Amino acid sequence: MIETHPHADFVSGHLELHQTTRAIIYCSKLLGAEYPHQTFDDGEVLEFGKIKLKALNTPGHSPDSICIVLEHKGVDKAVFTGDTLFIGDCGRPDLREQAGNITSKREELARQMYYSLREKLLVLANEVSVYPAHGAGTLCGKALSDASRSTIGAERVSNWSLQEMSEVQFIQALLEDQPFMPKYFEYDVAVNKRGAAALQGSLANVPIGKPAKINGQLFIVDTRPEQDFKKGHLPGSINIQSDGKFETWLGSIIGPEEAFYLVAASDEMLKQLVSKAAKIGYEIFIEAAFVIEAGSEQTEPLDLGNFMSASTQYTVVDIRNASEVQAQPVFTEAINIPLPELRERILEIPFNKPIVVHCAGGYRSAAGSSIIGNALRFKTKVYDLGESIRQFILA
Repeated sequence: MIETHPHADFVSGHLELHQTTRAIIYCSKLLGAEYPHQTFDDGEVLEFGKIKLKALNTPGHSPDSICIVLEHKGVDKAVFTGDTLFIGDCGRPDLREQAGNITSKREELARQMYYSLREKLLVLANEVSVYPAHGAGTLCGKALSDASRSTIGAERVSNWSLQEMSEVQFIQALLEDQPFMPKYFEYDVAVNKRGAAALQGSLANVPIGKPAKINGQLFIVDTRPEQDFKKGHLPGSINIQSDGKFETWLGSIIGPEEAFYLVAASDEMLKQLVSKAAKIGYEIFIEAAFVIEAGSEQTEPLDLGNFMSASTQYTVVDIRNASEVQAQPVFTEAINIPLPELRERILEIPFNKPIVVHCAGGYRSAAGSSIIGNALRFKTKVYDLGESIRQFILA
């Protein structure tokens, strides 16, 4: 096994795989791994048969990133680029300012990325295949293709990060418009540096079943569809629906070390969601996981006609990311607080009017309106615009 870097977006199973198979784990000495491993850095080679795997230190996404060149019969055939080079993009440099064995400012990592790409990867032959660790959809970059492989030659032509530009121009371009960083990212870097506990044992430790008394200081993550949530939910619930990128939004709203209850509509769905929470190492924070059909609190539906004719009588909260708002503004007087920041910035929302929450399609606003509703429940009414936002975006 070769770890290209300690991942931030998921918990890796390298330690469990080592314990199960006794396979050796290789990683950079800069990682500071706390699990059994052998270091693998510039100039070091692993050989088996006619194949050589050659390590390249490529800091940029993280200070400890490596890429691995596969040589067959004396010819470089492929490079496994981890989160350094993606198809159409390169790794973001802003995830290690407070995490990992070595911390670095984003500007310094962006500078290192400039040279890693040009002095370590662009020197490879055009025919060398490129296999990155991620495709489209990851938060570890901002413009990834959905392709799973490419070549150095193709990326040399089409990848913006490999084009001719100065170091200053590159740094500016790389730092612009990076996606948000979920709360759990730094936590997962630490978990992966340490090595995660065996998955099945950790899942078995999650308490299943509704406790006799709910701790009112803890959030209840209610994963049911928003229609069911609004008809009836338990006090203190946040509606993070099971579809969409559940684990990403769970780890963006609930912080590491923060205990929470997890509820679902069925036993099977509950099992799936506990496993999804485990993808980011959050199964250990589940106070209890249980099934519900309804609860004592309801969410009043928005009178859409009244809102359309008199939107100024409401405080509108837009929980999209700033880049989305800039690209497609909807309500000129809206307060923009991205969903991952909402809990921390709730006091920025005035409560002298009813509040309407929206995103781009309804998934995030279900969560956002439930967060605001919990915080301001005795001060004003809070509504979810939901999928009706599409009528305003299309307009």
